[in-house]
Amino acid sequence: MTLDEARTLDAADPLRAFRDRFHIPEGLIYLDGNSLGALPIATAARQQEVVASEWGTSLIRSWNEHGWIEAPQRIGARIAPLIGAKPHEVIVADSVTVNIFKLLTAAAALAPERKTILSEAGNFHTDLHVASGAADLLGMELRIAERTELNAAIGPDTNLLLLTHVHYKAGFRFDMAEVTARAKAAGATTLWDLSHSVGAVPLHLNRDGAELAVGCGYKYLNGGPGAPAFLYVAEHLQERLRPALRGWMGHAAPFAFTDDYEPAPGVSRFLAGTPPMLSLLALESGVQSFDGADMDAVWAKSIALFDLFARLAEGSCPELDCISPRDPERRGSHISFRHPHAFEICQALIAADVIGDFRAPDVIRFGLTPLYLGYEDIVQAVERMADILDSGRWREPRFAVRGKVT
Repeated sequence: MTLDEARTLDAADPLRAFRDRFHIPEGLIYLDGNSLGALPIATAARQQEVVASEWGTSLIRSWNEHGWIEAPQRIGARIAPLIGAKPHEVIVADSVTVNIFKLLTAAAALAPERKTILSEAGNFHTDLHVASGAADLLGMELRIAERTELNAAIGPDTNLLLLTHVHYKAGFRFDMAEVTARAKAAGATTLWDLSHSVGAVPLHLNRDGAELAVGCGYKYLNGGPGAPAFLYVAEHLQERLRPALRGWMGHAAPFAFTDDYEPAPGVSRFLAGTPPMLSLLALESGVQSFDGADMDAVWAKSIALFDLFARLAEGSCPELDCISPRDPERRGSHISFRHPHAFEICQALIAADVIGDFRAPDVIRFGLTPLYLGYEDIVQAVERMADILDSGRWREPRFAVRGKVT
């Protein structure tokens, strides 16, 4: 595809106007929105308003006057349509790590005779770390199985199945309805991590029978670095779950200041401490960036961007091994390649104003964010990558220097 052909596709793109909602530095090709979303232009203005007016002038009155106290529920209701849930089934709180712990420990009590938490080998490591801690605390066992062995591993002792819907590295996607139904038939509950799905991949939690889920606020939702996460609890489970991590904001009457714990009705019981308002309202601006976007159109563009990237890379960069599924029904919205010097290639690309990321030990990953990425971006990114590989520029010693964040 030529640049002119790519520009023609961009001009006809029904999502093209959404790019204007984001700050993208001139000349930069940003392919890491699956790790940290771009800055929505509206966020900067909103943050100035919150700091100068709401915090600066209204001060503590803002909890009532500016709706701060309702923000976790309000923003959760905004996220709900993006994941196919009811507004009162989603709430924003804490981090993915904390939310996994809250849901694992609460849901495990539904079947105390079952002593196994089951997860996938190679799952995102925070999920496995939290699950191991929860298992130790509850006197349970964390069992880790290869993806091909998960079905056989679900047994009469399986309490919870903890899975990431879209794999963070290669991008493989589970069939949520099929896996949830199989686990449920065996008497187990499934907890889904949607961190690499929400905002890019169509999600239908209610339709697919999902009961528990968590998701990230700073990737495709563009909530800013370290943005709060969200959790989902199906309506029929909400009153049955009793959080082990209990805080005053999850109390039925937080300002009654009573010593006893009485859980708030519904999903609000999974709040804990005081909401971090600056980052919470930045997330709200990020979610608002999706206003007016058709998720089917978002996903259709993701498919087209992936196919273009894969086709161009196959022709121009044959030394890269694409490890992401070609079938769109089996993948998320990023494309990953394996190379023994993936780190150095990634650093050389960043120096050439193409930002992707590296995942150990040998994977370079590119996020395909349909709201602000264009076809011209893909063509130019692959051209620069081919030049780096052909010239051997990635071999420069500076590109082998590793920082704390890779």
